[in-house]
Amino acid sequence: MTDTIEAPTDEAAPPTKRQRQAAGIADAASGRLRWLILKIALIAIVDAIALYAAIVLSLYSEWLVLALIVGVTAVVNWVYFSRRTIPAKYLTPGIILLVLFQIFTLVYTAYIGFTNYGTGHNGSQDQAIASLMRSSLVRVEDSPTFDVAVIERAGVLGLLVTDPTDGDVSLGTNTEPLHPADGVTMEGGNAVAADGWDTLTFAEVLSRSNDVEKLAVAFSTDPNEGAIRTQDGQKGYQYVSTLEYDADAGTMTDTTTGTVYADTGEGAFTSESGEQLLPGWQVFVGFDNFVRALTDTTIRGPLVAVTAWTFVFAIISVATTFFLGLLLAIVFNDKRMRFRNGYRVMLILPYAFPAFLSALIWAGMMNESFGFINQVLLGGAEIPWLTDPWLAKVSVLIVNLWLGFPYMFLVCMGALQGIPEDVNEAAVVDGANPWQIFRRIKLPLLLVTVAPLLIASFAFNFNNFNLIYMLTNGGPRFSDVSIPVGHTDILISMVYKVAFTGQNRDYGLASAFTILIFIVVTVIAVISFRKTKALEELN
Repeated sequence: MTDTIEAPTDEAAPPTKRQRQAAGIADAASGRLRWLILKIALIAIVDAIALYAAIVLSLYSEWLVLALIVGVTAVVNWVYFSRRTIPAKYLTPGIILLVLFQIFTLVYTAYIGFTNYGTGHNGSQDQAIASLMRSSLVRVEDSPTFDVAVIERAGVLGLLVTDPTDGDVSLGTNTEPLHPADGVTMEGGNAVAADGWDTLTFAEVLSRSNDVEKLAVAFSTDPNEGAIRTQDGQKGYQYVSTLEYDADAGTMTDTTTGTVYADTGEGAFTSESGEQLLPGWQVFVGFDNFVRALTDTTIRGPLVAVTAWTFVFAIISVATTFFLGLLLAIVFNDKRMRFRNGYRVMLILPYAFPAFLSALIWAGMMNESFGFINQVLLGGAEIPWLTDPWLAKVSVLIVNLWLGFPYMFLVCMGALQGIPEDVNEAAVVDGANPWQIFRRIKLPLLLVTVAPLLIASFAFNFNNFNLIYMLTNGGPRFSDVSIPVGHTDILISMVYKVAFTGQNRDYGLASAFTILIFIVVTVIAVISFRKTKALEELN
């Protein structure tokens, strides 16, 4: 018998159990290392943003916000580097975003509603005093000439001042009086730079001449001592205010006329004749904004009209979009119809386009002079779709119907398809006609699903700012009112105009309106959801 020699093969021997375990441990370690690196990188980004925010806040002396940011950052680092806080790793981002964008927004809006915050009442009393003194500065005739340099840090301009008598160097800004400067660089006996600040060149000073001319650096915390101002960024002079502030009496006296303005607790220095020095400052006014909204005839009249139209607009919008969407859903739910899918796609096209863009297109088509509807469809008619008070409201409802019915169509289509066919067949066997089947069976079952969405749709249309703003901008405007609102404004657009348009922007009054809107929508939603519980028995 002859021995046979097997030829060697290129196939490797299968890994042993120990080798497979080692490979698994290596892969797991590699995966954990990658996740650790990614976690460190993300936390480093968060810490860097927090550090930048802390630096900026420290420059503006916002110590409370600074402490909150430092505390939150410390908690985030502890949560994500600790092995005992697994649930918190998932909850922390959501909680932070909830507090930042929901709770803080609601609380701050409510707080503003009880203040006089608005045009002329934006800051604190100290800021108002400094602004008043700075706005009435006049140059001292025999003022010494100070050598100055314009400096900047974090977007804030300041002056680096060299005293001509003793050579002392100090710096300050519009909000910070002169104080000794550290790390000063001297050239020819004059200070030209300071640690932590960037010195502007002459060309940069010229390019920012408006900002430089607005610089008025106070000599001390006493505003009556005056300030230093410069025109060319190289030489500065002493200026004193024509207003004299008495901190003990809480008064501001105009030295040119002798008029005394006192702090009456209304957030502004007021003379005996009722004249106020503005800017004032922010104070707590309690329910004054709510009382003014309900008692001031120039505000109450448009408020009542806008509130009534808001309810009408929201109710009609929900009703028309729902019934049109339901009708189309019933029609296109019929299996005997051909090309149903193609029709469905065409019907949901208005829902696919951005609402604000569609509103702008409709505004162009409804233009009285050159709009497509008047010029092409109506043969050159001059119908004031957007300028007549009643036609403007009809136009808003038509456009909102065109924008809103596709959503209701999709919802009703899905709800109808969710109703079992057995229910329909049983009703037919019992002798019910199609109308009875729809009214007594399909509609109640449909409302079980759709009712919460109708409530949400009402809340959405109650605050449908985009449509009103883009289509009519709230016009045509009411006459003889103190706030810039119009016939098609709803409450949310009225709030926007009170807060951000016109000569006097009253954030306190706008916040009071916002609180009222929140209360109204909340009450309606709670009542509606309680009423819909009766429909659950049909499910």
